[in-house]
Amino acid sequence: MTIPLIVFVNSSRVQVAPVTPAATALDAVRSWSADAAREVEQGITLVTDSRGLSIPADTPVHSGSILRLVPLRDHSAAARATDPDVDPLR
Repeated sequence: MTIPLIVFVNSSRVQVAPVTPAATALDAVRSWSADAAREVEQGITLVTDSRGLSIPADTPVHSGSILRLVPLRDHSAAARATDPDVDPLR
């Protein structure tokens, strides 16, 4: 029997699917909303932990994890972070 992985995304109870030992924050967001997951992948939205600190989307989650999504205010910063040809110091 598989124990369901229950997390909270933006205060909503979410059952992460598929349940794997390597389930990530992005998996949890995707289980909550495919659109929100795309925004995370595109760098439009950040995932934060229960303390409000940003975490990588590939951070493992466990039962009871609390995640919040916040919009990234400077979209050019997201482009610089995801584009290997852009100088991050510019």
